[in-house]
This record gives sequence, C-alpha cells and structure tokens, in this order.
Amino acid sequence: MDKLHSSTVLVTGGAGFIGSNLVEALLAQGNKVICLDNFATGKRSNIAQFIENPMFVLIEGDIRDQETCNLACNGVEFVLHQAALGSVPRSINDPVTSTEVNIDGFVKMLVAARDAKVKRFVYAASSSTYGDHPALPKVEDLIGNPLSPYAITKYVNELYAKVFANLYGMETIGLRYFNVFGKRQDPDGAYAAVIPRFIKSLLNGESPIIHGDGAQSRDFTYIDNVVQINQLALLSNNPESINTVYNVAFGENTSLNELYDYLVEFLSEYQPSIKEIKPEYGPPRQGDVMHSLASIDKAKSLLGYNPQYNISQGLKVAIQWYFENLKDKTQSPV
Repeated sequence: MDKLHSSTVLVTGGAGFIGSNLVEALLAQGNKVICLDNFATGKRSNIAQFIENPMFVLIEGDIRDQETCNLACNGVEFVLHQAALGSVPRSINDPVTSTEVNIDGFVKMLVAARDAKVKRFVYAASSSTYGDHPALPKVEDLIGNPLSPYAITKYVNELYAKVFANLYGMETIGLRYFNVFGKRQDPDGAYAAVIPRFIKSLLNGESPIIHGDGAQSRDFTYIDNVVQINQLALLSNNPESINTVYNVAFGENTSLNELYDYLVEFLSEYQPSIKEIKPEYGPPRQGDVMHSLASIDKAKSLLGYNPQYNISQGLKVAIQWYFENLKDKTQSPV
C-alpha cells in the first residue's frame, strides 16, 4: 500500500485514541503533522513521545473557535478531522455540548479548510448513523432514524460535507467507524468503550458489567485497519472515491458474550486467575442498537481497503499493550 509522505497534515483530536495513532503513523512516514486538541478527552500522554519531534506541532485549542481552526489549517495540505465528543450515553446526558462540538466545531473546521484551500478533508463519521435501520450488513446508502443526539450530530456532519463539496468544490471523505479499539483507548471514565473497560476490570480481578444479555453484537475494528483507510482516503486519485462515505470495519460481528470469552482467554495467558472471573449483567443502555455489522465492499472497491486485523488478532496486540501499560495501576498482582 502506498503511504503519504513529505506532506503537511492536520489531525484534529490528535491527542485522542484514534488521532494519536494517526499522528504516529504519519510522522513515521516523514510527514509534518499538526495536532489540534483541547484535551477535553485527549491525553497529553498519548502525544508525549512526539513533542520533541521537529516535524510535530501541537496547537492547544478548541474547534468551536473559528480563529483556532483557521490557524490550524494554515499551510496544511490535508485534514484528518477526528475531534469530537464521542459516546452515545454522553450525548443523551448532555446533548447541547455534543451538538456544539460535533456540529458547530465541524462546520468551523470545514470553513477553515475551505479558506485555506486544503486539498482534502477526511473526517470521522460513525456507524451510529445507521440508527434503527434493520438490514445487516450495513451498506452506506441505507440508513434509518438516529437513536441518539450523537448519531444526529454525525449524520449532520455528512450532510455538511456534501454541501461544502457541492458549493465550494471541496474534496471530502467520511469514514463511518465501527467500534474501533486498540492501544491508547482510554479504559477510565463513565464513557469508556467496552473493550478497554472490560480489560481493566479483568486485570483488577473485577467482574465487568455487560449491559443487556450479551447477545448484542458489534463489528469490532482494530486501530491499524483505521489507520490504513485514512491513508487510502488521503491518497486516492479515483474521482468516484471522493465526496462520499465509507464503512470502516472488518466485516464480521462479535457478540459481547463472545468478546468476553476472547478477553478471558487472552488475558489469562498473562494472569491465570482471570479464568475464574464471570461477568455481571445489567440493564440495556438507552440508544444502543442490538446488532451492527458492516459491508466493506465499497471501501474495498473504491479505495482498495484491505483490513489486516480481525477481532482476535487485534485483541491479542491490544491486550499486550494494556497489560504493559495498566499492570502498575491494577489492584491485583501481575
């Protein structure tokens, strides 16, 4: 696969989980990378290793501020827009802030990229856009009614990107992420994603809580697959591939009960006592869909996407990272 090099790229939300992995890959390929982050959810530790790199620039600021967006886009060839307030439950608890960041901030970034004549604007969309549409696998042109404020904000992003492409001739690509996981994903806080949360609980000798009966399924997507498709989206010269959206997933679904079994199996290699831990089951979460599975045919056809990590392969790599980085913070001896 061709990789971007010798270019200037802005990664918004670059101190976050996905953003910092993109920053790492782009720097390794000889690009100049500007990171814009307000550290609302991003972590300084995620970018600490890049600070001394002369090709890395940190702008601490908020995408809701137009001047900050303009500054960040100055001299930039490509934008990878990852900055957002994620989490369906967070948006249900505080729809105003999710809307301000995810819609107002998105539009201000689009305006800044337009005015700076950025070559291409690639942005993080979401599988939540499929809402209540029952069909599986999910295909890009069949969506339902959104089930949360977060889902609304991510769909509105797609609408704005399309309008900016039509009105101003911008090149935009939206990437609908499906349950991304991997190194640097935060296991802490009320809105932590399921995989790092489960891993931390198990390393602590605690029973993870599964919301619902555990039969709900997700198309879990390892971070390196996400890094790959962002590169492809930046590099594609196929006119058909521009100004559209793609599913970003592996194309297989795994139930939460199956996920739990994987985690116990792989983690017990490091900490054998984990084999004895059983999950607890709690009430289902508001706004969650029951099943999620992506068709990745469009991304394969138009971008040449070829994901390399399935759920078990990705978990093995992620668990090694979490074990090395969480072992001093857990309560159980490891």
